[in-house]
Amino acid sequence: MAAPEESVVHGSTARPQDLPSVDQLLRLAVPPGALLAEHGHTLVVKEARALLEGLRARAVAGKLMAAEVRHDALGDALAARIQARLAPRMRAVLNLTGTVIHTNLGRALLADAALQRLLAVMTSPNNLEYDLATGSRGDRDSLVEELLCSITGAEAATVVNNNAAAVLLTIAALARDREVIVSRGELVEIGGAFRMPDVMASAGARMVEVGTTNRTHPQDYERAINEHTALVMKVHTSNYAVQGFTAAVDEATLAGIAHARGVPLATDLGSGSLVDLAHYGLPREPLPQEMLAAGCDVVTFSGDKLLGGPQAGLIVGSKAAVGRIRKFPMKRALRMSKLPLAALEATLSLYLRPERLAQDLPTLRLLTRPADAIREMAEALKAPVQAAVSPRFTVEVVPLLGQIGSGSLPVERLPSAGLALAPAGTSKKGTGTALDALATALRGLPLPVIGRIAEDRLLLDLRCLEDSAPFTAQLDALRERLQ
Repeated sequence: MAAPEESVVHGSTARPQDLPSVDQLLRLAVPPGALLAEHGHTLVVKEARALLEGLRARAVAGKLMAAEVRHDALGDALAARIQARLAPRMRAVLNLTGTVIHTNLGRALLADAALQRLLAVMTSPNNLEYDLATGSRGDRDSLVEELLCSITGAEAATVVNNNAAAVLLTIAALARDREVIVSRGELVEIGGAFRMPDVMASAGARMVEVGTTNRTHPQDYERAINEHTALVMKVHTSNYAVQGFTAAVDEATLAGIAHARGVPLATDLGSGSLVDLAHYGLPREPLPQEMLAAGCDVVTFSGDKLLGGPQAGLIVGSKAAVGRIRKFPMKRALRMSKLPLAALEATLSLYLRPERLAQDLPTLRLLTRPADAIREMAEALKAPVQAAVSPRFTVEVVPLLGQIGSGSLPVERLPSAGLALAPAGTSKKGTGTALDALATALRGLPLPVIGRIAEDRLLLDLRCLEDSAPFTAQLDALRERLQ
């Protein structure tokens, strides 16, 4: 077969016979053989065949232009296809949504100390389950148990791969084939239709509901406890709030009721703050330390929300209760691997230096970032962003209200600031289409930018943008995408 450029008529569509063979295509890389040398025969040949197959189908349909089968175009197309095939699906993004701990965007950012610890354990063997003092087999829980007990005041602690697993394991270990009492006002559902009644059933326990949606009293629990009761469960409603004519039983009162009947009390806090956020000017969340001091036998909470670490389910409590949980067979299936364990240990160590926490822990640093500093950044970015989106959009600096996120303090808002981008002109016709196009262009940047659309504007909340350089470096690319 002749080389493609010898048989193509300029300005015409290309024919199937104008396409090169696989071998010819492989020689079109510049320099010749470069793709094979970099990526190996298997991947390059597979992508070359796929590329030619797609081009051939378009040629048969009369939709392949002659310019697309030029040597340089074919070589570039093959290289681009290989790069796209190797590109990671999980990518870094700029979170300008205003939600700091965003479930869909990876939740908490890891501290530098956690990243350094990860690198260390990824690149060398480690003592995951090896006791360096005795030279015998160790327990991976011991890597973080002492830290968790020191911070929370618990007698014992264990960890699993997420908080849903922590709740499931706790109920299964302490109440399988028996009854668990929980208030109707605490039958929460979290993301992905994960519901407390379903967790109870999956753990093999029988759920007993007490009280009503808005009001539950001590006597409701007292009447429900019987010889079949294995556990009283309290669930912190971290992702919604019931207001108005309400009543709930606090942990100290409930612990007294449960313990008087020989029944343990477990509390799921969900969001997992280890420090009083009120000290940082933030809305307060209940602490594991307080729940344990109130008499809870087990407290479960997340590692990648307010705690600011990796995904993890943390279980702290009495030695007897945690011991039963640790020995339950399901524990092995839910255990943490070495990488999140290393990150969790490094994150927990930051809490030993509370004076530096707002500086060293990214989640707390972002949550406490002053609104005035955020507005100053917005003012500095207005002009370059306006230049990039003109003449299609206008840009305005606006005050905004963000949120903590991931079900934490759902009705509380964080004063912030950012940029509001709106379609130019006074007509509302086509506003939605224009904003969708702008959002698509932002997501299509090399470092995708994620904002939110509200009130006929695309809002870019700058609370989580500590360094504006990666954002401004892409404005020329954004301008090209909008042309």
